[in-house]
Amino acid sequence: MPNGLDAGASSAPDRGRLHLALRRTANWVQLAKFVAVGLSGYVVNLAVYATLVHAGVHYILAAVCSFLVAVTNNYTWNRLWTFRRQRGQLVYQGFRFLLVSTVALGANLLFLQVLVALGVGKIPAQAAAIVLVTPWNFTANKLWSFRRP
Repeated sequence: MPNGLDAGASSAPDRGRLHLALRRTANWVQLAKFVAVGLSGYVVNLAVYATLVHAGVHYILAAVCSFLVAVTNNYTWNRLWTFRRQRGQLVYQGFRFLLVSTVALGANLLFLQVLVALGVGKIPAQAAAIVLVTPWNFTANKLWSFRRP
């Protein structure tokens, strides 16, 4: 074969790039930073959510409010720390981050409603819903919101 690969191996350039990306230490460090920021956002989100639910706010409205506080926390720390070498224009990246986060919020609300309908408590359901949307959130932010210019 012209590229030196046997028929059983992948010749797709994307798979090669993925393999190289998985071997780069910097990507794993960046993932660890994203997870640390995400954990802080997770705590912020759940604290605000639990406070609002216990105060009698409907759990969906509480999820939206806690999202707004957590997304502000996460954008700030991801921009300043996780993706600091990939910083672009503040408003442009912020808009992309908000779009990704809004999709994540939509998925979060869907998971939250399903879990609550299945009988899971509102706070554990929110905790699980946040975890379920995290892979999308990291991937979309790394590859789109904070991609290198």
